[in-house]
This record gives sequence, C-alpha cells and structure tokens, in this order.
Amino acid sequence: MRPLPAGALARGTRAVGRAAYGLALLASGMLAAGPAHAQSRNPTIIRDAEIESLMRDYTRPIFKAAGLSQQNIQVVLIGDNAFNAFVADGKRIFINTGALKQSKTPNEVIGVLAHETGHIAGGHLARMRQQLETAQTAAIVAMLLAAGGVAAGAATGTNMGGAAAGAMMMPQDMMRRTLLAYQRGEEMAADRSAITYLNATKQSAAGMLTTFERFQNEQMFISQRIDPYVLSHPMASERIALLTDLAHKSPYFNAKDPAALQARHDMMRAKLVGYTQTPDSVNRVYPPSDNSLPARYARAISAYRFGSIPGAVRQIDALIATEPGNPYFHEIKGQALLEAGRAREAVPPLRQAVRLSKGNPLIRMLLGQALVATDDKSVMDEAVRELTFSLQREPDSPAGWRYLAMAYGDKGDIPNADLASAQSAFVGGDFKLARELASRARTGFKLGSPGWLKADDIVNFKPPVDSRQKRRP
Repeated sequence: MRPLPAGALARGTRAVGRAAYGLALLASGMLAAGPAHAQSRNPTIIRDAEIESLMRDYTRPIFKAAGLSQQNIQVVLIGDNAFNAFVADGKRIFINTGALKQSKTPNEVIGVLAHETGHIAGGHLARMRQQLETAQTAAIVAMLLAAGGVAAGAATGTNMGGAAAGAMMMPQDMMRRTLLAYQRGEEMAADRSAITYLNATKQSAAGMLTTFERFQNEQMFISQRIDPYVLSHPMASERIALLTDLAHKSPYFNAKDPAALQARHDMMRAKLVGYTQTPDSVNRVYPPSDNSLPARYARAISAYRFGSIPGAVRQIDALIATEPGNPYFHEIKGQALLEAGRAREAVPPLRQAVRLSKGNPLIRMLLGQALVATDDKSVMDEAVRELTFSLQREPDSPAGWRYLAMAYGDKGDIPNADLASAQSAFVGGDFKLARELASRARTGFKLGSPGWLKADDIVNFKPPVDSRQKRRP
C-alpha cells in the first residue's frame, strides 16, 4: 500500500460532508447547481506537493488583494469529480479535484478561489451563524404561539388543529426562505468581491464567466420546474448577468494567463487524470499520438499505477531527461520504486526531489518513509531528521508519526518511539491508546524534559465530549 501522508495524491482520512460551490451550506442541503453537483458521502482529502504549490501561487495575489495575506489560509483538495468548491470556516478553502480537472485555464480556478476568498474576507460564515440563531429564536416563538392556539382551541372545544398545525409549519418555511435569501445575497457579494480581487491583481474574470455558464447549462433542464427562492445560491442566469456586466467593465477582461502558469496548470490536470482515471480513460484523454509533456506525464503515472514498474520507470526517466530540474518527476520515480518494495532505489530520486523542491515537507516525509523502509540502521538518523522536519510543518499525519516511531525504534530509542506512537494515535483520534503510549513514554524521559512534557500533555488531555452523547439527568 502506498504511504498515506506524503507523495503524489496521498489520500487523507478526514471525511468532508455534502456542500455546494460557494459558501458551505449551514441552513439547507440544497445544492448550487442542481443534482449534478451532489457530492459522494465520504470524499477524501488529497495531499500533493505539486498541486498544493500551484494552488498557493494561484491564491497568493488574491489573498493579498483581500487583505488576508497574514491569515495562513489553506486550499484543501477534495477527491471528488464534481465541479465544486466551498468554505466551511475562515481558514480553509475546499476545492474538488473535479474542478481542477475540468478547468482548462488557471483563470477558471483562480476565479473560483477568488469567489471563496470573498466569503472569508466578508465574514459570511460568522454572519450566517448569527442569522441562524436569530431565525431559530423567531421560529421557536412562532411555533409556541401556534401551539398556544392549539391549546386554546382544545380548552374552548373549537377544532383549531388543522389551522394551528399549518401555522406551525409556516414559520419553518419562512425561516428557511429567509436564510436562503440571506445566503443568496452573500453569494452575490462574494461574486463582486472576486471581481474586485481579480481587477486588483490585473487578472481576467473570463474564467468566472466560463464557470457560471457551465452551471447555467446544467440548470436549463430543471430551471422551469424550480422555485429560485428555494435555492441557496442565485440562479446561474442571474449571476452570469451580474458577472458579465462587471467583468466586461474591467480593463483586464482580455488578459491571458502567463504561459508558464498555463503549463503548470496543464501538468496538474494531467497528473490528476493519471491518478484518478483508468488506463483506457487516460488514453482517451491523452492518446499515444499526443507527445506533449502533460500527456507523457499522465501516461507515466498510469503506467506506474496499473502497469509494470520497469516500464513506468522508463517513462519517468524520459520525463526527467526532458526536465531534469523538475522535482516532481524525481518524486514520482521515488514513490513508484518505494511502493514496488524497492526502497533503497527510491532514496536517491527522493533526495533529489527534496533538493530541487527546496525542502518541501511532504516530499521530505516521503523520503523519511523510504529511509525507514530500507531497514538500514545507518540511515535512521537521516530518517529521523527528515520526518521530524516534515512533521513540524505537517503535524496532523498519523502515518508520519508512525514512521518516526519506527525510525526511533530502529535506533533503539524506545522512549521517543513510544512518544511518536502516542502522537500518531492522538492525531488519529484514538485518545485512549495515545494516553497509554504516552504514559509509557513518560517513564523513559527525565522529569521536566521536553519529551516528558510532551508525553504528559497527551496523558492529561481531556477530549471534548460530544453533546449528543451526554446522558440526560
């Protein structure tokens, strides 16, 4: 099995609930563009050094224009083929890999990210929570008044049950419509903010128009049968009308993405196709007659996943010969060899990938895993160094901590091995096992030492109690 926390497209374990393009839905399960955008129940988080680097380059100028440069906002990749993006808090923008694969230009993705940035900068999530609290209070009062009518009718012998029941339903429907109308307003505000950020960074809004035209086409078959006021987002035609007017007023409407950025975007799409689609599907998107670098990249990844390792390595070596300074070609070669059980051969290309990427923590974590997998005690100091560095920047990786525990174990450092195992269990949510391991680790450290303090923190950690699991008195 491929190591989880690092390398190309390593899949995380946190599930992401159903959402829609734009602000994450807090009041309704309605979707932005109809059923075509429904999410699978448990899509997974994707980690990839190359794609995450590209997303940072896409968002850096947008965040600066929005005044969010110091907020450390992350773009999180979701393994889902729907064209979708959303925010669920003020620190993360979630975007589906399907949106990245379907976007032909960087500008299309940048427009989506600018829209989501508008939600964060506008504080829409916090205000939505306030709206929910207000609406819930109003609904409770209305329903109590209606219930009072039922009681009064019963006391006087009057049959008011049907009317009162209807009155009890009406506040809920009004509350839902009020919240959705509020959210539609936030979506329009985020659209306007996105245009502002794109203008400030001298980028075109044409990609945003392309995105909403896609939504409009998907809504055409249901638009005659849907009340637009029960949709959480404005109908696509409304948004296109607004965006068309604002976008064409921009002096940058005809601005094109830099060629180098377009090339990276094409490589990102090829990588996703190679990893997420079958060989037949890859060959349809990138037929053997296509000798472009993205096509060769996709086919090499597909060969490593589904074909023979020697054949895949030959294709990857051809990529490296074309671009020897590309760290991700060396990374994919190392990962292919590691997953084939050839850890010693994987180490040199991964060291090269670390050097060329200027120490990317995900790649350093993969190198650390490869070093541990060699079972060569002479490289365990290097393994500890690489894994420790990467975990300082990626502390939520259970597998990374497990590999660090193995490295310490091979070195004979049992207290640190137990502590790393405890941290693996802790970030994985197994607090009981984490406390047991940390308690054992604590006995091996000097009282008050850094290791002892870390272990003691885990031992004394009190996990939050889910209110739904509390017993009633």
